Amino acid sequence: MFALPKVIIDKETGAALSGATATANRDKAAGEATDEHEGHLHNSDGSEASAAHTKASPEALGKLKSLLADYRKAGDDANKVKLAEQIAAQYTAIAKFDSAGYYYEQVAAARPGEKNYQKAADQYFEAFSFAATEERTKELGQKAQGLYNKVLQNNPANLDAKTNLAMTYIAAGEQPMQGIQLLREVITTNPNNEKALFNLGILSIQSGQYDKAVERFQHLVEVNPKHVQGNFYLAVSLAEIGKKEEARQVFTAAKKLDDNPEYQSSIDTELEKLK
Repeated sequence: MFALPKVIIDKETGAALSGATATANRDKAAGEATDEHEGHLHNSDGSEASAAHTKASPEALGKLKSLLADYRKAGDDANKVKLAEQIAAQYTAIAKFDSAGYYYEQVAAARPGEKNYQKAADQYFEAFSFAATEERTKELGQKAQGLYNKVLQNNPANLDAKTNLAMTYIAAGEQPMQGIQLLREVITTNPNNEKALFNLGILSIQSGQYDKAVERFQHLVEVNPKHVQGNFYLAVSLAEIGKKEEARQVFTAAKKLDDNPEYQSSIDTELEKLK
């Protein structure tokens, strides 16, 4: 089966975190642009989600190193915030999401508000989704939770923040029911919310409730017929409840939605099982 997401979040409809008092692991991008901020947890050995991380160009590393040097020397608060935003953007571009979250968090500390809190939370959430260990998942999840709660304090109607917050509770395994309740609140507010439908569908698969998964994914592909993962998991769920011909039809149609070789291979494997 095409691998179930480690953190149940759909990147199509849009998918870090370190404690402020944690001991810093220094971020060395190809041995350059060393970032020494406290609370930084990015793995310097590249072991974590290496496939998802881009390789920074020498130009990008040089620019980042220069920005970090300017940031450390900056005395003016306004200039420091501006530099923090630029550094965060650079880290985002090279997929160092926890570092990006840290600097966006500095911006939010200086300029509190829904949008700035969410920028930081979203980057931490990206890093959380790639966390390679239980300890790191917990640390990043807690950081994201704190920031998403601040987003919701500013705007309780922010469904994207509520959905991501829910997934940190579920994926970290400490408060799964609280996360499920939040997803249900999102669906109650917006029955067509793609992220919530997708995540509830995946949760149904993981708990072996394939009939409920079919309902969620059918609804999702009605809302967005081109939802790649939604179509794939709808077919998987149909196959699991014995509706093989329907599953075959959905798999066949889903092959046209994404030419990614891994995705194509996964569908071919599933189709072979249906023979």
